[in-house]
Amino acid sequence: MNLQANLVKYAQLILKVGLNIQPGDKLLVRLDEHGLPLAREIARQAYDLSAHDIQLMFQDDGLTLARYLHAPDAAFDRVPGFFADFREAAYLDNYHLLALNAPNPELLKQADPARISRWEKVQSQANERIMKYTMENQVKWSIAALPSPAWAVSVFPQLEEAAAISALWEKIFEATRVNLEDPVAAWEAHQQALARHVDFLNRHHFEKLHYEGPGTDLVVYLPQGHVWKGGASRIPRGDSFMPNLPTEEVFTLPHAHKVDGTLAATLPLSTRGRLIEGLRFTFRDGQVVDFAADSGADIIKGLLDTDEGARRLGEVALVGEDSPIRRTGLLFRNTLFDENASCHFALGQAYAENLEGGSQMDREQQKAAGMNRSLIHVDFMVGGPQLRVTGYTPQGQAVPLLVAGNWVV
Repeated sequence: MNLQANLVKYAQLILKVGLNIQPGDKLLVRLDEHGLPLAREIARQAYDLSAHDIQLMFQDDGLTLARYLHAPDAAFDRVPGFFADFREAAYLDNYHLLALNAPNPELLKQADPARISRWEKVQSQANERIMKYTMENQVKWSIAALPSPAWAVSVFPQLEEAAAISALWEKIFEATRVNLEDPVAAWEAHQQALARHVDFLNRHHFEKLHYEGPGTDLVVYLPQGHVWKGGASRIPRGDSFMPNLPTEEVFTLPHAHKVDGTLAATLPLSTRGRLIEGLRFTFRDGQVVDFAADSGADIIKGLLDTDEGARRLGEVALVGEDSPIRRTGLLFRNTLFDENASCHFALGQAYAENLEGGSQMDREQQKAAGMNRSLIHVDFMVGGPQLRVTGYTPQGQAVPLLVAGNWVV
């Protein structure tokens, strides 16, 4: 594998497909030390595409962990408002967001779960007013991954660190189609394939979905005016962009108050620096009324206690078991990848683009239409070879969508 040649192709994919950079666009890039080589290549290509400016938002795992382990309690009380002021001013000045994600799946394993929940909630409250720029696609935004040593070794524990990093790069390039001769053309074809599923689902205007599988027997109603999406999104001026690289899902929003039954996660969830395994929920009238987990239950409790909407669903996504990411046979321990290997749901905030006219509604109108609102949006995976998903039209017609985990439409 020629890493440098693939980094050039990866940067091109991020800029031309992920962010669809146009002359005059500007970029906010969130990264850590592992992202610098890729960020430098992105900068060279972005300026060649007539981008006007790139600003970095740097983060570091060591600094993050030090805060949780050593900072005084008062350090978790508030986030200075100027951080949100800066990002909002940037978004209003034609800056778009790129997150270069190099995670450590269990960074906060030593940290106090109460501190994690407290700080996540404080940060979410401080950033609530700027969530709309990405959740409502007012700016272009995209997430792309690269290996950190900790992530690579967690995925390939049998390999030495350098070999694990190389192996993970190879799988990232495979999942994002960078290993193909023309990744941009391959993504254009992939977008067309996702659009066929989206068109089918939107034509049927399903009233509800029924999920059946081990530990899962769930009925999910969909709001009137729900819209299925998949692959590319658009900002108001018309630019398309790809929020997730990779992506294999088609998704919409469930009705926040009309979900009933049991739901069992089929893959571990990496969130808030911890790995959650054996996650299970019971829903009644759209709300989580009971939950359990084989590990990390304290983290899930903190998530659910964030606000009222955190106990309700904001996204339902369909992914076939034969997706390219699933075919790798890997558990990536990274939601960006694992959610695209499996059907999934998200607790918390729904996307306004999944509701007809949702971006033009105020909060009360969105809630009245069945759209969930929350400070969080956390995906968890429920797909598998034994999953069956059936759609029901308003006339009561049953339409099999996924059988044995795969699309049948």
